Amino acid sequence: MEAVASKPVIKVVALCGSLRKGSFNRGLLRSAIQISKDSVNGMEIEYIDISPLPMLNTDLEVDGNFPPVVEAFRQKILQADSVLFASPEYNYSVTAPLKNAIDWASRPPNCWADKAAAIVSTGGSFGGGLAQYHLRQIGIYLDLHFINKPEFHLNAFAPPAKFDSNGNLIDPQSKDRLKEVLLSLLAFTLRLKGNS
Repeated sequence: MEAVASKPVIKVVALCGSLRKGSFNRGLLRSAIQISKDSVNGMEIEYIDISPLPMLNTDLEVDGNFPPVVEAFRQKILQADSVLFASPEYNYSVTAPLKNAIDWASRPPNCWADKAAAIVSTGGSFGGGLAQYHLRQIGIYLDLHFINKPEFHLNAFAPPAKFDSNGNLIDPQSKDRLKEVLLSLLAFTLRLKGNS
């Protein structure tokens, strides 16, 4: 019997810029995790809670060591093949908790370098689109490589209902769009890793 080469599994870390329990952006990540389990072969997504991270303060780096919670976070980023960001838009930018997490993992050595990434967002009007563009700018300095298409920004408040009262994504069309983002991230990650 001939051995069949298995498709590589990429490891994706999912980070949410909102700390709110019922966050719609966190709902996008929960849905992405479920979609990846159900219908995206070769991808494992792990949600990483950024709320325990202290505010960036280099005084907390002692003898070249990061605080344990920060080091654990950095290791998760280092071990991942790619990153899935979800964040609301605050003042045309990403949220302070997400920027803080990005900054901790960018401290030398930069944990983001050469990783593929995707951004999804939801909110009012443009659905967080301006935060996405700002995150892409940040990614240039970090050597983080974002997929270009498809873009996913969702107006959470336009009919039909997109989320239930617990912040779970319930709109089938939005779930289909989210799956397309995951498939694009999978293909791009494999291409960057030389496995296409």
